[in-house]
Amino acid sequence: MKVTEILSRLEKTADPSAVEGMARFGITGEKVYGVNVPVLRTLAKEIGRDHALALELWAVNSRETRILATLCAEIAKTDDSLMENWATAFDSWEMCDQCIMNLFERHPLAWDKAFQWSEREEEFVKRAGFVMMARLAGSDKESGDDRFETFFPPIIREASDNRNMVKKAVNWALRGIGKRNLALREKAIKCAEDVRALGTKSARWIASDAIRELQSEKLIDRLTKREQKRGIS
Repeated sequence: MKVTEILSRLEKTADPSAVEGMARFGITGEKVYGVNVPVLRTLAKEIGRDHALALELWAVNSRETRILATLCAEIAKTDDSLMENWATAFDSWEMCDQCIMNLFERHPLAWDKAFQWSEREEEFVKRAGFVMMARLAGSDKESGDDRFETFFPPIIREASDNRNMVKKAVNWALRGIGKRNLALREKAIKCAEDVRALGTKSARWIASDAIRELQSEKLIDRLTKREQKRGIS
């Protein structure tokens, strides 16, 4: 499928009435067609993995073509330079999160980028670092607890960043790590307490929200049953 055909399809499915609603939730871009993500995923399945096409779609610089690019790009052909260039171009939380979820979290450099981007000043690049941590906490089934514990220092370090899209991602990462198992839950609560001790407005919010979820009976029950099940098997 060629870019011209994809653009024609987007024009036909465009929903101008959805654009304003998206903007209210911070979903923006140089060009927004108002096509929802499930429709884009269906189109991406039809297109298939095509790295050259993904690069062309990203260059178009619309919300929809860039999300499609993240869905059609090939991991094997995605290098450090592409990851840096795309991350630097993030202009909304949605684009950041979609790129991480659809492509970057499965890359061999995912762990390195989580640390590197968490130190960056750009709002959405820094967010990307913590979204990567949160996603890895849910999708990486091989890494041990000790590896996830290495995310606690950057979480504490950046918890006082009051920018909304950063603090929400820091919180997401902390909660995600704590929801892996009971042992990490305890350590994540301790990390949250260290965050709260920083005393800043954003740190207090991050800590309180995380502790609220990590101390919920529902979560404890779910993690307990999961570990009991694994013990039986």
